[in-house]
Amino acid sequence: MKPQPRIIGPVPDWEEHEKPSMPGSPASLVHPLPVRIAYACVAVLVGLTGGLGAGLMSANLPAIAGQLGLTTAEATWLPAAYVMVSVTANLLVYKFRQQYGIRLFAELGLGLYALVTVLHLFIEGFEMALVVRGVSGFVSAATNTLAVLYMLQAFPKAKLGAGLVVGLSIAQFATPLAWVISPSLMQSSDWRTLYLFESGLALCSLAAVVILKLPLGLRIHVLEKTDFLTFALVAPGVALLAAVLAQGLNGWWTDSAWLAWALVGALVLLTAGAIVEYRRQNPLLQVRWLTNIAILRFILGALMMRFLLSEQTYGAIGLLRSLGMGPDQLQTLYGVMLLGMVCGTAVSALTFSPKTIVPQILVSIVLIAIGGWLDHHSSSLSRPHDFFLSQFLLAVASSMFMGPLMMIGFGQAMKHGPDHMVTFMVLFAITQSVGGLLGPALLGTLQAERTQAYALSINTHLRADDPQVAQRLSMQQGGLAGRITDPTLRAAQGTAQLAQVARREASVRAYNDVFGVIAALALGFLAWSLYRVRRAAVAARATSAPGTAPAPAASA
Repeated sequence: MKPQPRIIGPVPDWEEHEKPSMPGSPASLVHPLPVRIAYACVAVLVGLTGGLGAGLMSANLPAIAGQLGLTTAEATWLPAAYVMVSVTANLLVYKFRQQYGIRLFAELGLGLYALVTVLHLFIEGFEMALVVRGVSGFVSAATNTLAVLYMLQAFPKAKLGAGLVVGLSIAQFATPLAWVISPSLMQSSDWRTLYLFESGLALCSLAAVVILKLPLGLRIHVLEKTDFLTFALVAPGVALLAAVLAQGLNGWWTDSAWLAWALVGALVLLTAGAIVEYRRQNPLLQVRWLTNIAILRFILGALMMRFLLSEQTYGAIGLLRSLGMGPDQLQTLYGVMLLGMVCGTAVSALTFSPKTIVPQILVSIVLIAIGGWLDHHSSSLSRPHDFFLSQFLLAVASSMFMGPLMMIGFGQAMKHGPDHMVTFMVLFAITQSVGGLLGPALLGTLQAERTQAYALSINTHLRADDPQVAQRLSMQQGGLAGRITDPTLRAAQGTAQLAQVARREASVRAYNDVFGVIAALALGFLAWSLYRVRRAAVAARATSAPGTAPAPAASA
């Protein structure tokens, strides 16, 4: 029998309904309405702080890279650093708040975040930019949890499910909100404005969590020396895996030897970490639990949902950016996405219950399939307004599935005890963050391969003796007559422009293939999910039938 962890500090005299659900969580106190509203406002502020910096970086990455003099590969490291650190920080966040409280972690993280963003205003360069993104990823691991805990304080105990949905969705609002406000922040075309805004947000969040503190919880002694050994193995392993996914397209998978060595290093480090945890009496990560068939299905489902939602972050936005659309042109589209996320969160929160968890996930999959099918008919004349409906549906899906997915995994973890929560939190973060990198990596590979194939097919039909091709070349050269007087140079420039148009059309066709693959995968995933739901329903009826021996429950 495992020894009970030692309690740290005096235990408050809580009423039965006020006791925290587990060590490290705040007590469930009954607050007056103004205090509940204050907790909700702090939850929104803190949740947006964790993701808004990364969103602003993503929206203005080409401009920032140009002002800092970064190459394409160097610029890609900036969002990758955020993901690499945010995933691995979750390894210790849960145990840290169990032993020291989430307050201390949040105050230290937000203070450090504000400090490095202010320093970056005076210390320029690629290295400092990487440090800022890494620290923001570290802080996001705390702010995402803080947003949920603060939002739960704003809801009555009977509506904690709705509070969980809203708290989890706040961080998702950060990306579309960043694109909406980005053109205003970048009016001066100076990257320092973004970092000044980030530091201001961090300072405001720090002040908010210091002034309005979470209720005290139960603290226990759980950290062990071996936890840090596991962290030293798993954290760089996950970081290397994220680096491979982030840089695979830039260096191309088979052309850069360091990608292979990084992948080998990730496998070695993660395997070593798993061996250490497997042999521990009180493991940080429950490796045996990860081999459970229900957990493997959860991992597959969580990864697939995040992969399918890459249709929004990579597919539609990637197509529009390849057609020359910048943050100014995409501002309204992201406003539509933000509205969709708010609507999806509201619908999920208002209808959330144990009976609606699976239906909400199924509806999300259906919306993704519809969005992919709608975008499948894009052309080089497509503009942001052509994607309003599809991206609204995808935004609704992205905010609707998060709460139910979290509750399914939470239920699986609590069946085995609170010590499995660390594993679940890390697993959930990895599936969502690494899944967010996996989608663009695989879909980008497909898009690049199909672009090459379509470009070759189009170029084979661009013969100079074709009347239509000759007419197009004549038009191209006629448009250049006022700028280029040399007929030979004008003909060469016209041919180059025609080849550029052919390449653009090939790219659009390739994006359409990506949308088609997303729609097909969503339909396949929907069929698999319905099959699992059907099996679970049959097993439940068999168990409840009189005179029937209990059957093992099937996980949806």
